[in-house]
Amino acid sequence: MEKAKISVIQLFALMFIFDLGTALIVSYGIPARKDAWLAILLGMGEGIILFFIYYMLFRQYPTLPLTGYVRKIFGKYLGWIIGLLYCLFFLYIAARNVRDFGDLIVSSILAETPLLAITLSFVLVICYVIYLGIEVIGRTAEVFIVILFLLGAGGNFFVLVSGDVDFHRIRPFLEHGWKPVLTTAFPPVVSFPFGEMIVFSMILPYLNRPKLVKNVWLLSMISSGLILSWTAALNLAVLGLDVMERSVFPTLATIGKVNLFDFIERLDAIVVFTLLMTVFFKVSIFLYGAVLGIADLFKLKSHKQIIFPTGVILIFLSMAIASSFSEHIEEGLGATIKYLHVPFFIVLPLFMLAISLIRNYVKKKIN
Repeated sequence: MEKAKISVIQLFALMFIFDLGTALIVSYGIPARKDAWLAILLGMGEGIILFFIYYMLFRQYPTLPLTGYVRKIFGKYLGWIIGLLYCLFFLYIAARNVRDFGDLIVSSILAETPLLAITLSFVLVICYVIYLGIEVIGRTAEVFIVILFLLGAGGNFFVLVSGDVDFHRIRPFLEHGWKPVLTTAFPPVVSFPFGEMIVFSMILPYLNRPKLVKNVWLLSMISSGLILSWTAALNLAVLGLDVMERSVFPTLATIGKVNLFDFIERLDAIVVFTLLMTVFFKVSIFLYGAVLGIADLFKLKSHKQIIFPTGVILIFLSMAIASSFSEHIEEGLGATIKYLHVPFFIVLPLFMLAISLIRNYVKKKIN
């Protein structure tokens, strides 16, 4: 672990921006159709339950990262293997987010630019920021969260006054009953992005006021969840269900419809800049968590020596992850959630907490 500390405000900024991530731009919660906004709220509620699992583990091992306490719980060898799997998983999710960003840039503003060129420049900047340390990442997030709020407020204002919003498009409420809402909320919405916040278990030991972890985490989760729910509702109100189901980036399509007085138009840049900021921090956190975990598991003197080699792996993985963006999305909504998100975000943490609580109970009985 590097000798650094981040403030409560910096942690909130990182968590808030992390939660928005690519969920703000892609077709989030759309399997629930017109009730996508409700599925996101339910997923957030389930995410809060997951948070208490992660928080209770942190309370029992406040000075250890995830790769540290997983070895305490499962033992030296099995815990080492599980810790390494978490590091590889963080790297895989980072690659998926890099691919999301690259494909949006290629499809919206840089159609003639090779995807590799965009990915390469993006990841190299992230590697440089990680090399500077967690304090630099935290201070950068403090600045960018203000810009993010301003862009969000401006984008929402222009959409609302454009005359394209019709909230009747969201009705009827629960048209197809509760089943699609519940199956969308769990596991897709609860694991992405709320379950992904388990990566902050690698960063929480850096917080200068550990007692405020619960308040900061809950506040960031609830505020980002409400924004994601509102964004889904607004996209439906502007585009309608049919268009939103066919749209790869519905938020981009929504703001693209703004045309005020034949003067204020082509506001796509707001969405592109928003995604640039959110994905930048999300990938930074995942890559930082993976690098820290690898350094911890292999007992390296410094994590900095493996940042750029890991970054090269990330670039290659993001390019090789799928042959097309449609295949990438299909994989992300299917196999990734079923075979990776559920075990790593839900099953293993529950198992860790159960073992830890049983051990503590036995120790108290013996003493």
